[in-house]
Amino acid sequence: MIFGLTPLGAFHTLVSLFALYSGVWALIRYKEFSLANRLSQVYLLLTFVTAASGLGIFQHGGFGPPHVLSILTILAIVAGAVTEKTLLFGSWSHYFYALCYSTTLLFHSIPGFNESLSRLPPGKPFTTGPDDPKLQPIVAALLLIWIVGLVIQFRWIKRNAPKVAPAVAR
Repeated sequence: MIFGLTPLGAFHTLVSLFALYSGVWALIRYKEFSLANRLSQVYLLLTFVTAASGLGIFQHGGFGPPHVLSILTILAIVAGAVTEKTLLFGSWSHYFYALCYSTTLLFHSIPGFNESLSRLPPGKPFTTGPDDPKLQPIVAALLLIWIVGLVIQFRWIKRNAPKVAPAVAR
């Protein structure tokens, strides 16, 4: 067991790293996640697998906050996909699925930082776990980055939304 990971934990970690890589790449390239591009599809699929596999990891006892984030991640992906495919919220649909998909990145990052920093560097980890005060500013920074990213993304969506021609009076 490298870094104290079980086989499921190692699989979960490996898939999550590929998910994060493809997610950041998708955001840089397309400015948003959408089922319309392959890179976002890869990100969302790998994030779904990461969240689902996380539900089977009980390294710190029983069901806890990381499991809640896994369930919320799965729900966000499903809600985003349904909204993107059905345009359930009309003109607001694009904003809603952008919110859902982008939130998965936040939900992905919080336990990722917690687990990484409680294992690295080997022998003298930076934090002792989710309750370590050193982790709180990192979580706050992730939340701030997510908020700023959403604002930028929503502005980009607004600027690039298809223009509807005004009705002509007869």
